[in-house]
Amino acid sequence: MGLAFAPRAARAESDPVFSDWRGRAIRGYDPVAYFTEGKPVQGSSDFETEWKGATWRFASAANREAFLADPEKYAPQYGGYCAWAVSQGQTAPIEPEQWSIVDGKLYLNYNADVQAKWKADVPGFIAKADENWPKVLEK
Repeated sequence: MGLAFAPRAARAESDPVFSDWRGRAIRGYDPVAYFTEGKPVQGSSDFETEWKGATWRFASAANREAFLADPEKYAPQYGGYCAWAVSQGQTAPIEPEQWSIVDGKLYLNYNADVQAKWKADVPGFIAKADENWPKVLEK
């Protein structure tokens, strides 16, 4: 299955973050809500911050403050690119509704079909993605 590859995020000193054409990480969804509410929640322009070259939106001021206190805890793995694609040595955009939390870390996927593949061997795909990240950005 071919993936529509994401435009490269702006290079930063550290691993870049996938963002949409408006510069929003996770397409404007609140990264903290995945952990606190157990579901994707659209963020608000009333509660946003800049981090790693992207705009992060939150559903509440409390969620924004939690993120600012420990962004690495809440930010998706692999800069928010599709985790399965990174395991395959590529990058791809994500759908915020295709997600999982594994060992306290947020992983996002390209679509439902890709997420089904991801779920077939999550530990194996995480190991492969960890090996590939961030060098997949150089391709």
